[in-house]
Amino acid sequence: MKDKLLLYTEDLAVGYEGKAVVENVNTDVHEGEIVTLIGPNGAGKSTILKTVGGLIPRISGKIYIDGKEPVYASGEMARTMAVLLTDKIHAEYMSAAEVVAGGRYPYTGRLGILREMDYEAVDRAMEIIGVDGLADENFNHLSDGQKQRVMLARALCQEPKLMLLDEPTSYLDIGYKIELLGKLRELADERGIGVIMTMHDYELARNIADTVVSVKDGRTEKCGRPEEMLRSEYICSLFGVDRDRYDVFFGAESR
Repeated sequence: MKDKLLLYTEDLAVGYEGKAVVENVNTDVHEGEIVTLIGPNGAGKSTILKTVGGLIPRISGKIYIDGKEPVYASGEMARTMAVLLTDKIHAEYMSAAEVVAGGRYPYTGRLGILREMDYEAVDRAMEIIGVDGLADENFNHLSDGQKQRVMLARALCQEPKLMLLDEPTSYLDIGYKIELLGKLRELADERGIGVIMTMHDYELARNIADTVVSVKDGRTEKCGRPEEMLRSEYICSLFGVDRDRYDVFFGAESR
């Protein structure tokens, strides 16, 4: 585990219109660590990410990002944290490269004028994620999977310390899923980027996550290493699945 703490929540309660969906969220993400949130649909995983990302207000509790309580509408926070949600983005008449370039605006000052170094950062991010061939394509004409990869390049272009990703492999086929998660692992290991994300593909989560946190019944139920958290016994318990039926589909061995 890396030493520097990038995200820490203390007794955080998240929800909508003053009503908590998940309470007592106490979790952390260190430099170079990938934390994966798992749990049933509607458990509140995305709500946790949206709250930490400043998109919806917290109900109560504390959030610390890079050692400080966040001021979300600030250039400093935009340079510290990137957020990628599953919401579909509509960018009329913008090329993929122009969408990615949006990640550089925290660095451009009031006029929002990109410098040569910013364009170089755009090219570099698109190359790393493997979407450089789409640079001149109309963003709205891309497939959902291509859009997802372009938006990840945009997040990377921010050069953040922390990334919040809601189902980053949605819309991707298995080849792109493996490629994208491999890139995330490299970014965490080589650049020390901390990642907290939601995932439903637990075989892939098993191979990328350092820490897994389960969310159920209005609380974070359990936290541990993927080899512990993603065993079939616990997955059946978490999702209320009959063990015999689970074994029919996924095999009888416990992992």
